Amino acid sequence: MNSRRYHLTTFGCQMNEHDSERIRGVLEESGWLAVDDAELADLLIFNTCSVRESAENRLLGRLGEARRLKNERPERLVALAGCFAQSRQAEIFDELPFLDIAFGPRNIGDLPALVDAAESSAAPVSSFEDTLAHSGELPSRRLDRYRAWVQVMTGCTNFCSYCIVPSVRGPERSRRPADIIDEVKRLVLDGVVEVTLLGQNVNSYGPEISFASLLTDLDAIDGLRRIRFMTSHPKDLSPELIEAIRDLPSVCEHIHLPVQSGSNRVLDRMNRGYTREHYLGLIASLKERVPGIAITTDMIIGFPGEKEEDFYRTMTLAGECRFDGAFTFLYSPRSGTEAAGLTGQIPSGTMKRRMGELIGLTQQTALANNELLLGTAVEVLIEGPSRQGGGQWRGRTRTNKVVNFSAAETGDPPEAGAFAQVNIDSVTSTTLRATQASGHD
Repeated sequence: MNSRRYHLTTFGCQMNEHDSERIRGVLEESGWLAVDDAELADLLIFNTCSVRESAENRLLGRLGEARRLKNERPERLVALAGCFAQSRQAEIFDELPFLDIAFGPRNIGDLPALVDAAESSAAPVSSFEDTLAHSGELPSRRLDRYRAWVQVMTGCTNFCSYCIVPSVRGPERSRRPADIIDEVKRLVLDGVVEVTLLGQNVNSYGPEISFASLLTDLDAIDGLRRIRFMTSHPKDLSPELIEAIRDLPSVCEHIHLPVQSGSNRVLDRMNRGYTREHYLGLIASLKERVPGIAITTDMIIGFPGEKEEDFYRTMTLAGECRFDGAFTFLYSPRSGTEAAGLTGQIPSGTMKRRMGELIGLTQQTALANNELLLGTAVEVLIEGPSRQGGGQWRGRTRTNKVVNFSAAETGDPPEAGAFAQVNIDSVTSTTLRATQASGHD
């Protein structure tokens, strides 16, 4: 059993990355070994995303390679996990006849049994029933020893008209506070200093306690230096949560608050549940109550029926909010969503032109925000050697900004998972350059 090897490829968001930690955990607890080379694997697993068309396109490209590897070794197993598998469960084996296993994001715990069944049967096997509410019940194998994701809730009941998440991840369900606290305490004992709390809409966590109260309880855990969370929904962002970001020492001064559009007409068609004015009020409150907070967002360009004046409203909102970063997406219809049937699809050329203008504006404001940090000293959590090379190191500020820095000439050398003070020397719209001020603590 110990000789069996698997290769895992992950697409999509942090929730999918966290699901992949659980996939690795349940396989390795069953004796499987991870390999980096797909050619050496006895089991190929693709943990998929269906929220964005781009993720699906990347998946389809990789599946062509999986088909080739399967043909070379027919006994090799190919498994499809995650949201794409869940959304296409009725036809997945007809569309991908070389596939052996398919399972949804709530069925990770079934994987060892599915593998055993596939090895003993010529027919493909699947699991899509709602057999697991929360990931904390499963073993995990993290790639970082000092950072961890913790799922506080699963599913979504917002039913934004463009989004397939409620269909593939089910309704909102929150974990018991005691279970979350126990999991975080175990992680801290294992060396974790930063956790990111995950949920499709963490603001609606409850009803046993509020999300702000959960943050208060987690902040009291000795040894936990940083708490992050995502994603927040504007319609549920409370004054209590803003105060928690301001007052709790371990809660980082960063919030990801997707706006999607600056036009009330488009927001209504998206079924977002808030207005432009409400969102701008939240941004003003965050900046007033939490000085120095970094705010990032998601925006969709080219939603069906988006007129030039709607796009202008998005541009003016982005200019007023002065985001520290923005994930901008071209709208792509998702089968099974309300928006897929809407009239007024936007021509590709128009979408790309609008996207270019919006990216230019958000990069300009992000650069201006970063320039305010020139000459200041900030704390970074060291992640390891910088991807830019040159003997530099990479860290991340409390406001979630990436810093590439040169190590101090004296003191302890940098070490992943340690904290360091650095002085900001230069900036771009996406990264900071710095020099380490002293040895890490």
